[in-house]
Amino acid sequence: MRRRILQVSAAISSTFTLLATAAGILASNRLMYVKKKDEELILERETSAKRYDEVWYANVKKEERWIESENGYNVHAIFLEPHDTDHYVIICHGVTETKVNSFKYARMFEELGYNSVVYDHRRHGGSGGKTTSFGHYEKFDLKAVVDMLKEHVGPKLVFGIHGESMGAATTLLYGGMRDDAAFYISDCGYSDISEQILHVMQTTTPLKTPLALKLAGFFMKLRDGYHISTVSPREAVKLIEKPVLFIHSLPDDFVLPEMSIEMHGIKKGSKSLKLFEKGAHAQSFNENPAEYKETVSEFLNNHGVNPAGKNKDSALTAALK
Repeated sequence: MRRRILQVSAAISSTFTLLATAAGILASNRLMYVKKKDEELILERETSAKRYDEVWYANVKKEERWIESENGYNVHAIFLEPHDTDHYVIICHGVTETKVNSFKYARMFEELGYNSVVYDHRRHGGSGGKTTSFGHYEKFDLKAVVDMLKEHVGPKLVFGIHGESMGAATTLLYGGMRDDAAFYISDCGYSDISEQILHVMQTTTPLKTPLALKLAGFFMKLRDGYHISTVSPREAVKLIEKPVLFIHSLPDDFVLPEMSIEMHGIKKGSKSLKLFEKGAHAQSFNENPAEYKETVSEFLNNHGVNPAGKNKDSALTAALK
């Protein structure tokens, strides 16, 4: 009888282990290989919305670069240089998007006197990499882009970093690691990826407990070399001394605006917070383009890194003489 009980217990234990393993692999697969948007549809969307201008892109001075990442693949970047300036901004797109989604911000910064660098995150667009890590490995790719820009421009370089959604998280994680940019702009970034994944699970799936997240985290550590608990922009913000502009739209129910509000509260020193009344997730610029640009321009002016503002002030001074 005792032997039979042990056999049943062993069978139950084995079955549970198999089920847990299957669930862990399935959950980690959904995160590591998150389904991306079709690249042609992204281009069509941005073109039809007139956020991407083919004529502008054909004529703007630009250079394609493939930048070697310390993660072992090349990152596809485009240096957009409409101005003779040493002021640049690096633009980081969100998960499932490509650098095409970054062109609208590049145009905005062009109007503010900046050159820009747009690039594809790992496993997106033209860049290499097998998995998405929600900012963990992406911050090292951003480091490679920054190093290439420094080499390209030289010691007079003044640069900032703008990120949207996962790109915002990557921006802040990079800032917490290095903090060598003149400014950072975090648009609808999450404060902690574990909390963000749990929020999405609880609002879009039948899974309401953290068990699936814990299984996914365990298997991601085994399979991809990091634990999701380390992807915490909230902690990175504590280490950033340079100015940060946090942007979020209040109707965003995917990444809750409370996350940006929280990080703004944690950030010490120079910082700004803009909450838009209109716009779903990652739609603040699309729904409020003029106010968005005004917000960024004011932020840059306040911290003395707005070349357009400097030129305007210089022209006004000359006219008054």
